[in-house]
Amino acid sequence: MNFLADENIDKPIVERLRKDGHVVLYVIEIEPSISDDEVIQRANLESALLLTADKDFGELVFRQGRIVYGVILIRLAGLSPQRKAGVVSMALQEHAGELTQNFTVITPGAVRIRRRPSRGG
Repeated sequence: MNFLADENIDKPIVERLRKDGHVVLYVIEIEPSISDDEVIQRANLESALLLTADKDFGELVFRQGRIVYGVILIRLAGLSPQRKAGVVSMALQEHAGELTQNFTVITPGAVRIRRRPSRGG
């Protein structure tokens, strides 16, 4: 799978996903400090699922109707970066076929997948 990791994603998550064989572009490495709109544009351009810890992307997707390839919101506060990497890796393996075009939230106890509303309805 292709991912675009926002700046707020811990580097061990990026490294683990790369080790798992995924293509992961990391905003810190390619274009630090770009806006959320630019992050969405880049993810769409790359046909990449966006990995972020920024809840603002929910607003952009659901309230503003921004079209995205898919968003994965990582809500794992309190876990070590290495533990977060393991949780994210496992969640992505278990739900690989459900991530595209949806808004996924990964928490310590659950993975919630919500369909992005269709344009115009």
